[in-house]
Amino acid sequence: MDFAFTAEEEAFRADLRAFLDAEVPDWWRGMFVDDERTMPFTRELCRMLAGRGWLTMAWPPEHGGAGASVWMQAIVREEMWAREEPRGPQYMNLNYIGPLVMRFGTPEQQARFLPPMAQGEVIWTQGFSEPDAGSDLASLITRAEDRGDHFIVNGQKIWTSYADAPADWCLLLTRTNRDAPKHHGISVLLVDMTTPGITVRPIDTMAGPHEFNEVFLDDVRVPRECLLGEQDHGWDVIVAGLTFERVGIARYARAGRVIEVLVEYANATGRGDDPAVRDRLADMRARYEAARLLNYRAVSMQAAGVVPTIEASVARMHNTQLEQQVGHVGLELLGPLGRLRSKDPLAPLEGEIHRYWTRNIPTTVAAGTLEIQKNIVAQRGLGLPRAP
Repeated sequence: MDFAFTAEEEAFRADLRAFLDAEVPDWWRGMFVDDERTMPFTRELCRMLAGRGWLTMAWPPEHGGAGASVWMQAIVREEMWAREEPRGPQYMNLNYIGPLVMRFGTPEQQARFLPPMAQGEVIWTQGFSEPDAGSDLASLITRAEDRGDHFIVNGQKIWTSYADAPADWCLLLTRTNRDAPKHHGISVLLVDMTTPGITVRPIDTMAGPHEFNEVFLDDVRVPRECLLGEQDHGWDVIVAGLTFERVGIARYARAGRVIEVLVEYANATGRGDDPAVRDRLADMRARYEAARLLNYRAVSMQAAGVVPTIEASVARMHNTQLEQQVGHVGLELLGPLGRLRSKDPLAPLEGEIHRYWTRNIPTTVAAGTLEIQKNIVAQRGLGLPRAP
């Protein structure tokens, strides 16, 4: 396969980099920091990207996009993740929530929900995991009772990113038929987060600035017109959505940028002469190239109109483990001082490697754990029986 970008695509990448150089402030360190400027900045940047036609450029024109190729969108993903994703939570709208509304939504839903996403005006969160349904997502028990023209939802979600951003809408997974087999009887609802009965509670973690929340739903009324896809057939919607999400996050791009920083540090401090350091950094670079090409393989299938379920899982396994490995190698290279945090004046590289390492501890859990990804490859790719 030839994954070389065209001259037009490379020119777009240069324009995008120049735009980000000008608009992303020096203080930007990603979303998971204690800085009140973070979320307002992501909203403003998304509006600017929308104004240039770059926010949803691969979406069809009838849904507010420019009809560009998914490769152009892949360039956007790479450049954004290399800079700690300055689009903030809205990357989820663009990567998979919007595409799900296009694929499974009614014309009325598409007209209602897609334009605000394309204009960079709305933040979504996803209500998937529950206290007893994480990796085994189909075990969810949050229930939506059918009341004719609406549903009444009761339950609890956990590890819900950006719910306190605050999110405007939630892609909520509920059980609508308790008598159906485990992977059936599930439905997807589009829920206004200002609906009475919704409570968001942040979860403190050892990683510092919190990322996750609990969401409690008590007698939440959701109109029937907010049902996405067929009732009781939401599992099909979510399988497609998670595949889009795994392809849509270019984690290797951020890892590649950190590798560049580590190489500069090794050369500046003389550590680059150490054979062990050279070996570790070269190994990371090779793993980065492998992760990038595996991701490109999944993107190429997406460009052909195929949902790359197996390929997305293979790419994600390499992406997430690469990020963790680069963090470990960075701490080894910096030595004991590498454990110092960003506010410590003695912290090398302003404490960024420690933050990067900490930030990626849960990376292999999000969007389906490593075990889930391996099960997908084993069962669907290799034809092995379902895990007991």
